[in-house]
Amino acid sequence: MNTDRRTHWPITANLSFLRQRIHRYATAIGLTGTRRDDLLLVANEAATNVLEHGGGSGTLTIWHDETDLMVDIADTAGRLTPGDVHRRRPSPRAEGGFGMWLMGQLCDEFTIRQETGRSHVRLRMRLRPALHAL
Repeated sequence: MNTDRRTHWPITANLSFLRQRIHRYATAIGLTGTRRDDLLLVANEAATNVLEHGGGSGTLTIWHDETDLMVDIADTAGRLTPGDVHRRRPSPRAEGGFGMWLMGQLCDEFTIRQETGRSHVRLRMRLRPALHAL
């Protein structure tokens, strides 16, 4: 199987359709159960952020290799920076930041890259759990 191909979908208000596509893709390559559910949750959160805070439109790109599934969410505002990656849980009184924190908790990798006029959120999920040395 050629794993170099990337699939791109526009981020629109129809997030249900986007989640269905991600679900089909993840299932087809072997990401199932809780890991797939976690991916759907954080990808939906990232896409929602694009619609609400990232200029209102963007693109989701998904691809995989033998070990990982990657999702890149690009917006058209470019406001997010690498410093926006939250590692500590926000206060219960915080007005935001929970989605960003959740991405960091549920993904094997969560990064933000900024370029002129765009921000890219990268979510990586391992396809198979890491083996722990005993």
